[in-house]
Amino acid sequence: MTEQIILQTDFKDLKLLNRGKVRDLYDLSDKLLMIATDRISAFDVILPNGIPHKGKILTQLSEYWFSQVSDIVPNHLISTRVEEFPAVCAKYKDVLQGRSMLIKKTSPLPVECVVRGYLSGSGWKDYQKSGAVCGIALPADLVESDFLGEPIFTPSTKAEIGSHDENIDFSTAKKLVGKKVADRLKELTIAVYKKARTIAESRGIIIADTKFEFGTLNGEIILIDEVLTPDSSRFWPKDSYAPGRAQGSFDKQFVRDYLLSLDWDQKPPAPSLPEDIIQKTSERYIEAYQRLSGKTFYR
Repeated sequence: MTEQIILQTDFKDLKLLNRGKVRDLYDLSDKLLMIATDRISAFDVILPNGIPHKGKILTQLSEYWFSQVSDIVPNHLISTRVEEFPAVCAKYKDVLQGRSMLIKKTSPLPVECVVRGYLSGSGWKDYQKSGAVCGIALPADLVESDFLGEPIFTPSTKAEIGSHDENIDFSTAKKLVGKKVADRLKELTIAVYKKARTIAESRGIIIADTKFEFGTLNGEIILIDEVLTPDSSRFWPKDSYAPGRAQGSFDKQFVRDYLLSLDWDQKPPAPSLPEDIIQKTSERYIEAYQRLSGKTFYR
């Protein structure tokens, strides 16, 4: 049976709170319902095509990582089992199954918590211009994809849909959330990354960089949104890693690379993806899930 691609949910008797680049969020009074669709974005623009199985992989991989790092920081996940959701959700079971989370309501903090263990992406571009990433000076003569040794915390702003996140330095992050909170975000971000990196490398995947989101609940900082997925991370195959060039990936860099080959200004509307790019991207997401979680993904 062909997998149904879910680009958008429209649950008339639930209160839609927000429709993000990938997730639809509904208000269930004292809790929230978060659904990962199969939408994909690149350069902060939502593409017209969906990626088969993507929303389910994001949800199930996030669930896996939440459990792995819960000893470091609590998170917002209550359940991914639709039968444990409020009764009003039952009629939507076919859509919700495998791609939704019942989560706690938090106050999201206005900083994307990016951590880099390798020099790539916008960090590599910054380094080429200034020898630094987000104000952090790095050794001279590093090359693309170099291992950084100690991970660096390079936060960014949270942009509205259609706008680009902007890298900021740590002093700007402190102005946004206060010194105490910023220090704690940095500590948690690096601790979660280090644990995840060790787990992933034992399974043949390098986590080059990733971003986390945090919120507050009853005065406590907790991990929210998605965690260590192909959407929020750069996953590289360990067996073919070689500094000095771009790396193969298990994430949406494959889509970005295709789009960069086009004459597109990275503004809406985005071009459609060809079928082979869609299928190969889906296969990369599935492989990332299976390698990292050690579980088979049942289509």
